Amino acid sequence: MAEGPKQQMPARRKARKRALDVLFEADLRDRPPVEVLAGYLERIERPHPEHLGYAVALVEGVAAHLDRIDELIASYAEGWTLDRMPTVDRNLARIAVYELLYLDEIDDAVAISEAVELARQMSTDDSPRFLNGLLGRIAEYATR
Repeated sequence: MAEGPKQQMPARRKARKRALDVLFEADLRDRPPVEVLAGYLERIERPHPEHLGYAVALVEGVAAHLDRIDELIASYAEGWTLDRMPTVDRNLARIAVYELLYLDEIDDAVAISEAVELARQMSTDDSPRFLNGLLGRIAEYATR
């Protein structure tokens, strides 16, 4: 029996994945995210995919608000410091917290579920549950 066509990854999920790639590299190399983004944009094939604009907005937004985002993650992470978190989880949380706090057009549930789904694909077995709890607590704080 033949398999049907693979389901396409939604454009915003692709954008989050690209933003994660840039933020992950910046984190590992201890470089400013916008500097890594500039190099990433130079290397990417043209024509640029249409979701790239959202990826750039995510990286720039996280970079602009990084101190506040990290402060929230650190205070709601219950027993985890930022340094102890897997790099993927830390940067998925940064993207989602940016969406929760600064992008009104993204529903909180979508920001959380997208981070959880990417964690399921790319991180540890415990990461989806960890991120879901962390981001749920931050979303609750943000709606007060």
